[in-house]
Amino acid sequence: MFVILVYDTAAERNPKVLKTCRKYLHWTQRSVFQGELTAAQYRALTYALNAVIDPTHDSIVTYTARSPDMIAATTIGATLGGPGDIL
Repeated sequence: MFVILVYDTAAERNPKVLKTCRKYLHWTQRSVFQGELTAAQYRALTYALNAVIDPTHDSIVTYTARSPDMIAATTIGATLGGPGDIL
């Protein structure tokens, strides 16, 4: 499945969330990641993220699609991140 993940977390938890996301997805822009994951990888990612956030203050939203071909993306301004290596 193709996953887009967006997060808004407290500053002290940002480094842990960033590191966790980079293990699974490509960094796209500030707190945005995207990439192809299996169902097992997606479950592992969400489990790992649940372990590092405070669910009363932090928010993570994921969007899933069957294929990246089903998503139309347009960038206005500077292109950040990209499909580089996953840690």
